[in-house]
Amino acid sequence: MKYVTTINDKEFEIEIVDDHHIRIGDRLLAVDFESVSGQPVFSLILDGKSYESYVYQGDEDWQVLLRGQQFQVKIEDEREKRLKSAAGGGVAEGGEFHLKAPMPGLVVSILVEEGQEIKKGQVMLILESMKMQNELKAPRDGTMGRIRVKAGESVEQKQALLSIH
Repeated sequence: MKYVTTINDKEFEIEIVDDHHIRIGDRLLAVDFESVSGQPVFSLILDGKSYESYVYQGDEDWQVLLRGQQFQVKIEDEREKRLKSAAGGGVAEGGEFHLKAPMPGLVVSILVEEGQEIKKGQVMLILESMKMQNELKAPRDGTMGRIRVKAGESVEQKQALLSIH
């Protein structure tokens, strides 16, 4: 099955060849992807290199935290993509976006203020989990809305941290 995967606004065509192989463009990659103890933590072995990632489903996409970076991932099979293109549908850049914690952790610092103009990719908050500091970035341009946490506060997975208008 082929999928169109959008990661931070960049599209990739991914084909699942079998349980242990995927094709991204022309590259065939050996993959092992396992959930760790039923948690949103996954062990990923990609072409012999091991990675730990946190994956959770958002409202309209997946949030993936890999090597200290958070990615927004949208996955559509080829048929869904064609139907949306034919209908002229696209992702709305407006409305309110709520940033939720990808995993439980400690808010180390908040680098934005309510009402501040922000740019896509700007680091908004640093969250520490399992002794790693993770930069949570703005998924789009906007104005900082309500900040719901403080530096030094412990948060649970999927807890709303802040919003962007």
